[in-house]
Amino acid sequence: MVVEKKIVERSGILSETYPSVFVVELDQDENNFERVSYSYADVLTDAVEIVFDVEKAIEA
Repeated sequence: MVVEKKIVERSGILSETYPSVFVVELDQDENNFERVSYSYADVLTDAVEIVFDVEKAIEA
């Protein structure tokens, strides 16, 4: 059985952190949702990949 991973790219700013989840405020120009939350387990199991845009971070 072959399982294909669905890839969805989203751009936003980390806005809140909690003991088991974090919340990202999404860029309204690119997304239909205002915010999305992920668990730290999602990151550790590679269900979610985080990429930092260093250039945007320097501008802010």
